[in-house]
Amino acid sequence: MSRQTTGLSPRQEAVLRAVREWIVEYGEGPSVREIGARVGLSSTSSVAYQLGRLEELGLISRTGRRWQTCRLHP
Repeated sequence: MSRQTTGLSPRQEAVLRAVREWIVEYGEGPSVREIGARVGLSSTSSVAYQLGRLEELGLISRTGRRWQTCRLHP
């Protein structure tokens, strides 16, 4: 998946990949801190911002307030 194809920044691609891999491994969405640990971001605010952008783009959605309830969209 290249940035030219998807229109995502490298950081957004990394966050999306981390969410996808976590869901495959554990069957539920990761926490903001777990995503940050996987992509090398220590700021939970930065991770939440990237997740919000992915949600705005329609690539993920939440069924509740927490990011652990996120779902991927094709």
